Order: sequence, then structure tokens, then C-alpha cells
Amino acid sequence: MMLSAPVAWAQSRALFEEAPKAEWKEVETTLPTYPASADLIPFSVSPAATARFFIDGKSLRLGEDGVLRFTLLVRAAGGAENLSYEGIRCDTAERKLYATGRGNGEWARVRSEAWLRIEDNSRNRQHAVLAKDFFCPPSAARPSVTEIIQSLRREAGLR
Repeated sequence: MMLSAPVAWAQSRALFEEAPKAEWKEVETTLPTYPASADLIPFSVSPAATARFFIDGKSLRLGEDGVLRFTLLVRAAGGAENLSYEGIRCDTAERKLYATGRGNGEWARVRSEAWLRIEDNSRNRQHAVLAKDFFCPPSAARPSVTEIIQSLRREAGLR
């Protein structure tokens, strides 16, 4: 049986269209255990940066919602530390802060539910570096958590 041209065209066109995407829904986030020094992997943000930046390799997770969640430690030149639990969503180039670390080894959840656009500026360059260089490299397949950790360790000269 031969299909008419309009019917055949409509059927072949449907083969090449993307299926409608389901509405994105964020999964509930469970806070990780507080990081141990041995699990911190340093990464470079800029040769001019005075602070040092670390990812807790054990906290890095890819959620069912596509969000890479991780513990980030920023250590200022004077020794002050800021610890946070954050997420990066590659599909939208956004980041979210879930919790901040307290000095007593506990997390304090933040009140904001906002996702913020990742900007490559000197103030928050760590998010742009993590997104572009490790989590969601442009023009490449998204790496697995294991591949991300290997890449971070390779850059840091760790095994």
C-alpha cells in the first residue's frame, strides 16, 4: 500500500523531531557527611587567585534530576574557610546553594530555593571552572562521576 505524499512526509518528519521533554523536577536533596581532609581534591580557578578551592570527592553525586551535587571548600589566603554543599545543572548552566558548613561539623540549610545563572567572573569563577572544565564540558558527552573525579585528580597531580 502506497501512502500519499503528505501522509508519508508527516510520518517521516515525526521520526526526526525530538519527543516532548517532560517538565524538569528537582529531587529532594540529602546533605552529605562532613568532608574529611583526605577526600578533598584541589582545583585551580586562576593563576591570580589567592584562595584555594577543593571538591570533596566522596560527596560528588549525579542526581536522577541531572544535577551534579558536591561539597565545595574555599580556603582564603589567611586560612578562613567557607564550606558549602551545592549543585550545578548542566542543561541550564545554573547553580544552587543547598547548605553551608558550620565550624562544629554540621550543615545549615539555606532558605533560598533559587537557581542562579553561572557567570564566568572573578567573584564566582569556581562555578564556571567546575561547569566548563569538569562537569559539563562544551561539545562533549557529560562525564560520569568517576570520570569527573579522575579529571580533578589528574589536574591536581593526585592519583
